[in-house]
Formats: sequence, C-alpha cells, structure tokens
Amino acid sequence: MSILDTLDAAAADAVQFALPLYEMSRMRSATAPRADHAGRFAGDSPESTLRWANLWSHTRRLLGPQDRKVVTPNNDTLYSSAWLDLSRGPLVLRVPAMGERYYVLGLLDMYTNPFGYVGTRTTGRDAGAFLVHGPGWRGDVPDGMRALACPTDAVWMIGRMLVDDDTDLAAAVALQDQLTIEPAPGSDAQVPCRIDTGMQPNERLGDPEVFARVVNRALAGNPPPADEASLVARFAACGIGAALDGVPPTDAQRDALARAIRDAIRTLSEASPSTLGGGWALPVDLLESFGTDYRQRARTALSYIGALGIREAMYLMADRDADGALLDGHASYVLHFPPGGAPRTDAFWSLTAYERESCMLADNAIGRYSLGDRTPGLQHDADGGLRIAMSAREPADPVLRRNWLPAPPGRFYLALRLYVPGDAHIERRFAYPPIERQCT
Repeated sequence: MSILDTLDAAAADAVQFALPLYEMSRMRSATAPRADHAGRFAGDSPESTLRWANLWSHTRRLLGPQDRKVVTPNNDTLYSSAWLDLSRGPLVLRVPAMGERYYVLGLLDMYTNPFGYVGTRTTGRDAGAFLVHGPGWRGDVPDGMRALACPTDAVWMIGRMLVDDDTDLAAAVALQDQLTIEPAPGSDAQVPCRIDTGMQPNERLGDPEVFARVVNRALAGNPPPADEASLVARFAACGIGAALDGVPPTDAQRDALARAIRDAIRTLSEASPSTLGGGWALPVDLLESFGTDYRQRARTALSYIGALGIREAMYLMADRDADGALLDGHASYVLHFPPGGAPRTDAFWSLTAYERESCMLADNAIGRYSLGDRTPGLQHDADGGLRIAMSAREPADPVLRRNWLPAPPGRFYLALRLYVPGDAHIERRFAYPPIERQCT
C-alpha cells in the first residue's frame, strides 16, 4: 500500500470517528446562548465564538412552519436545552413534580451517545435533584440526590415536555421555569460559565482545516474511552488527535481529509432502506450507546443529531409509499391502522409531514402539523380501526376530512414518533401499516 493510500485510509477512519465531535461542536455554537438571562453577552462581538454553558434556554411555544432553524421539528413538545461544562466540577440539576405530564431530559455525550435520561420513564414524575458529574470526578453524592455520571465533560441536555394544546401551554412553560442548574456543594463549577465553541454554526462540514481544528480541540477536552485510545492514535497520520490541538494539518493531510469528508457526506447521507416494510424505515436504531458502530454514529450525527435511544423514543421515517414511489402532496395517501393496531406507547405517538427539500413544516389552512393519539375529533371506523389521510388537498370523504394530516404541495416525507414505545415496537413485532396511494 502506498503512502497516499495509507493516508487516505487513516483520513477515512478519522472522519467517520470524529464527525460527531464536529457536529456536536457546531450544534453547541448554534444552540448555546450568546446572552445570559441578564442580557450579558458571552463574547464582545457578533463574531465571537464564546457562548454560555450551564444555562437553560427554552422554546415557549410549539414549533411551526415559521420556525426554520431546526430540521424535522417536533410539533408535540416544548424544547429545553442546556450545554453543560463539567470540567470544573459537578452540577446539580433540579426538576419539579410533573404530575401526569410526559417529559424527558436526554443527555448526550460529546460523541452523541444518549447515555442518560431524567424523566417520566426513568426517574418518575416526582420532583428530584441530580448530581451531574464528569468522568474524572470522585466524591460523595449528597443526601437526597441521585448521581448522573457523564462519559465526557461536555454534555448536551435536551428536554422535551409534552403540551396537549394551547390551553396547556402556560402550565408547561411554568414547569420549564422550575428546571434549574446550580453548582454542586464544594464544586468549583460556575453557573453560568463562558465556553469557547471554537466555531460558528454556519461552518458546515466541508473545510478540512476547520474540521481538524474543531475535532482536535474536542478530543483534547473530551478524550475517547481508554479502549479506543490506540485507534485514535492512528489518526495522527492525517492530522487528527488531541496532541495536535492548535497544529494545522499539512497540505497532504488537508487533501486526504478533504477527500474523506466528501466521501462521508455522500455515503452517510443516503436514504435509509424501507426495512420495516410499507415505506417505513428506522434510521436511528440504538438502545443506549453506539459502541464501536462508528458509521451509524456518524450517520446519525450528520442527519439526526440529538436523537434519543429507542426505549425513550422511536423515529420512523418514510419518503416513499408502499410501492416505492416518492411521496408527493399532489397525490392522496391513506394510512390504515386496523382495529387494535394503533401504535403501542406508554407516552404518546404522532405523525408529521415535512417538505422534502427544506425538511421543515409547511403552512396549511387548518393549522394542523401533527396528528396522533391526542388529536381531538378523530373518527374511528365502525370496527375500531383508524384511517389517516395525507395530501395537500382536503379529502372529500367526511371521515378522512376529520382525520386529515395536511401534506406539503410537492415532495414530502413523514415522521412517525413513538415516545416510550412498547415491547412490540422494540422487539420488531409490530406490523406498521403501509402508506397506500389512493386512485383518483
């Protein structure tokens, strides 16, 4: 094997391994607050890469077609987000009693592994206090607190809180305001604290020099597990490694990384096959950690960053009908759940349609952007089955008109979200109904 071949092989492995670090760094730059709650900016100019960590930011309404920052947005829950910096010591996370409301605070390490959860499924509905600490911390957990051990010092905490309708919004917002982060007793942690994200959110994957700079800094601050150290050490040949933080790649390394990044974007962006039948696919399929499946981890980071493990949420996607034809809002489709055949969840399920080109919600005349088990006014068939219509035009059938999910006028795709799915879904025993195109 030539030196060039060796360099290209190292670069391909390095990009696949480190791509989640790049995307997490970009998301931190995009979503960590520039200003704190007192209006103080972390940096001294709009060009600054400084942000605030250990600080909550919340969405105060359900996302709709006017929201264009997050692709494939959830229209069922309020989002809360906080980037944690545990390098100076542990933090205390406090949550209020949630009553009957579903919520989850999912924790992702810097490699995008969804390693922990606080919420209805895992910790219950009562108020609680949690000691969140990094991998190097050693100490006693204070009485009345539960420990959350984190694999990296940089952690993204993403909260989702179910909202039934507009009349429920104020109560959900009040609960968001009771989520707090504070230094642990005896900790040197600061709340909030300034962090340098090292990049701007518009620096999309592509520039090899930026890639090396960003991931090397991330590796220095968030070392991989010890059993992966020898693998990562081999990446030094192409300019990737914690010891190379601040060292620009050579021309040969830059060229090899550029080729590897182009190949990764091309291959990792390919659509998922319809492995569940009827047009449906499960693009993110993990329980707790990606482990050594670096390809799946990179693919998820590129297209579905922030996804939770399937015990908490399953995200089924479809951009084709049961016959393999691309979904188009100018046509009409029906999804038929037979009697007793609706999704089985311990929280809720919903179906949402998105524009294929933008991956965003599209405005529609009735203002309905998701449909599911909490949608009022749905009409079941006489035998208990449920038919859902999907099209840009309002259906003529009066039953389907009540059960209509408006679709964008043009290419679109569907997301079927299952929060706390039942065992039939986890074990692949559930029969998903095909997406059937209707004759006109």
